Amino acid sequence: MTQERMVRAMSTDETPFGVATVRARTSWPSRIVTFAAVAGPPLALLPIMGLLWGVAVRPVDVALLVLMYVVCGLGISVGFHRYFTHRSFETRPWLKATLAILGSMTLQGPVTQWVTDHRKHHALSDQPGDPHSPHTDHHDGWIGSVLGMWHAHVGWLFRTKGMERGDHYGRDLYADSVVRAVDRLYLLWLALTFAIPFAIGYATGGGSVALGLQALIWGGVLRVFLFQHTTWAVNSVCHRFGSRAFPTRDESRNNLAIALMTFGEGWHNNHHAFPASARHGLLRGQFDLSAHLIRLLERCGLVWDVKVPDAAALSRRARSLAAPNVELEPPTRTGA
Repeated sequence: MTQERMVRAMSTDETPFGVATVRARTSWPSRIVTFAAVAGPPLALLPIMGLLWGVAVRPVDVALLVLMYVVCGLGISVGFHRYFTHRSFETRPWLKATLAILGSMTLQGPVTQWVTDHRKHHALSDQPGDPHSPHTDHHDGWIGSVLGMWHAHVGWLFRTKGMERGDHYGRDLYADSVVRAVDRLYLLWLALTFAIPFAIGYATGGGSVALGLQALIWGGVLRVFLFQHTTWAVNSVCHRFGSRAFPTRDESRNNLAIALMTFGEGWHNNHHAFPASARHGLLRGQFDLSAHLIRLLERCGLVWDVKVPDAAALSRRARSLAAPNVELEPPTRTGA
């Protein structure tokens, strides 16, 4: 299937993909790396909180936490998700590489792994085979609901993550020299995600190693911990709690709190209704920082062929759910 056909097919909730599994289960190396990425930040924070208790946090530490949370998080939202997974726009090679590197610095896996897992999620959303649905392969009742939420939030990382790294869901990625180059240097991006805040803290602290480590904690460890869990909440919370503006074949929900923490990713029902849309905040009042960034990049000539559903498509989809109170946000031309 050509990339163009794939993009067209993913512009609705129907996809051209079926069940395809490269591995029978998540590999042991992947489990070990995932455990380090998931358990490392909170385990590291416990003793560090004791050491720093009562010590004033410098403004540079807070600034690093916020800045790196936003910049690297946009690498996931704009880069890994809207560009690499759904091809919501086109861009230049250097910006493609930048988005891939920033997304890799969140410790959520290489581009190919993240994207192939997510494409399978769309192909089988909340059906058997979905890598991280809270609704499948679990017991009934409240125990089943708890187990489902656990699986969708964290458990899937050790059971079904990275099983789809093959041509079925990622042929375009493996044919892309930029993506392959960024993936090969994945460990370098992991090192940089902690080295950058340490270096800034060290430099602004007059060469103090202690202040460098303090900046690393806030701008590195804590930032990774917070963004990982907000991202995983899209899988768990946004398939359980929230509103539905559009009919989809899954249980996706729009959730304001998650949307604000993930730069628009929490408008998850909108996204599942229109997967290829560069804008997820499709209804009036739904703030979507990622879409605003894409629009800015488009105005600067750095991205083009930006995909959003037109007003007629939004109205038809909303009416089919009989949602008379939905206020649609009018699209700006074809921009995000």
